[in-house]
Amino acid sequence: MTEAYHRGSRANKESLPPARGNVYSSLMRRNALLAVLAGLVLVQLGTFLLRLGAEPSPISDAMWIGFLVLIPVGLAVVVGLRLRGAAMACVIYGTVGLALDLATVVQILTAQADRSSSLVTSGISGVLNFLVVAIAGQAFLDVAQAPAPPGVRPPNPPSFP
Repeated sequence: MTEAYHRGSRANKESLPPARGNVYSSLMRRNALLAVLAGLVLVQLGTFLLRLGAEPSPISDAMWIGFLVLIPVGLAVVVGLRLRGAAMACVIYGTVGLALDLATVVQILTAQADRSSSLVTSGISGVLNFLVVAIAGQAFLDVAQAPAPPGVRPPNPPSFP
């Protein structure tokens, strides 16, 4: 092999960006995930305020505020910091939220009472939770991928014995 090939090979290796082990790749759609989490917080606050007048219970209300508002706000902070575990935490939260929304919709549809406002907020919340799962799931799957090389490498020269 020639010296020029070795110099070119070394230059290609040195031009790769260093791997960042504890943050996401540039493929993560951080702004989209933050926007969906913000929308989810607003819808969840609306849901909580609709439910607040129905049955006052300080312990239950504190738990719902924690699950519906504080966890998404904490997830948004972690996503903003671009930490590695943020995507998986968002997938888990979105999955649980989507399951709760689907259960709420089924319960409303099978009940005789007219609760169309709860049905609408659960439907919107379900769509947003699905988007959280989809966007964060894609980001989670993209984390392990190595960055693409900066350019096309020349083919190996033929080796002669």
